[in-house]
Amino acid sequence: MISRRNIRIKVMQTLYTLDSISKDANPNDAVRLLNKQFDQTRKLLVYLIYFTTEVARYAEKDAIKKASKHLPSADDLKINTKISGNELLWKIFEMPSFAGAVGETKPAQIIDENLLRKTYEALIASEEYRDYIGVLARDKKNEKNILEFIFTDLMLPNENFINHVEEFFINWDDDAEMMHLLVLNFFQKPHQFDFNELVTKEKIDFAKSLLLTIIDKREVSMELLKPKLKNWDAERIATLDLIIIQMGICEFLFFETIPTKVTINEYIDLAKDYSTPQSGQFINGILDNIHKELSAEGKIVKKTFKNSTI
Repeated sequence: MISRRNIRIKVMQTLYTLDSISKDANPNDAVRLLNKQFDQTRKLLVYLIYFTTEVARYAEKDAIKKASKHLPSADDLKINTKISGNELLWKIFEMPSFAGAVGETKPAQIIDENLLRKTYEALIASEEYRDYIGVLARDKKNEKNILEFIFTDLMLPNENFINHVEEFFINWDDDAEMMHLLVLNFFQKPHQFDFNELVTKEKIDFAKSLLLTIIDKREVSMELLKPKLKNWDAERIATLDLIIIQMGICEFLFFETIPTKVTINEYIDLAKDYSTPQSGQFINGILDNIHKELSAEGKIVKKTFKNSTI
């Protein structure tokens, strides 16, 4: 569910954090920080799904509140609560792994009730909601579509909601695109999700291996890199650029199933997104140069494993 790009980002951020703490990274501390990165991603996913379901459930809360008025109006007594019985909604509630994740991460402790209410009010004012409640029968597609509408059309474009999420999840900017896909995939096939195993063992192993290899082979990568920096002021090279280059070199030399072209392209993209405006071109030049040198010396050996999902 988590892409190789997301794994690289988390390894990169772990290395950057370690560098800011100490130049001599302890492998145990490194793995602990990496696991924390994945844990934050899991918490964010749980919260986004939880908030979506709470918006849908708010119809019942709204109906009870208005019916409990001292003198409820006719409109107060006929609040449509169809969405509270949404079949997909209840399928989610009945998932042991989701219930366990909610119990562990406690999203209710950070939910903004005012924002929740306003999102619900935007929902019931929408044409999509009127179409939904206008059909008495329950249809799997419609049940899914209304939850997707809450998430994609009412939550994600809402600046107040994004500010709220950013307040509690520092990983939002990094994970936002992935979260969009994960939540929609979840609504499509909830039975395929296990919140206790959001990242497959294969990808966890890849992430840890990449992280620890970069730490262990730092001297090797720097020996290859330093001659390429003779026309650059080493003190002015961004720390993140150096980390990205080291990651690329380690993939060249120690990860047989990752094509060198993929490595170069992905790290150029990461440099463009996370470092300075000039970093993409700089990383491209350095990695391409090192790749050619290693290839000429026969030091890059790549294999193809068709069943690999890394």
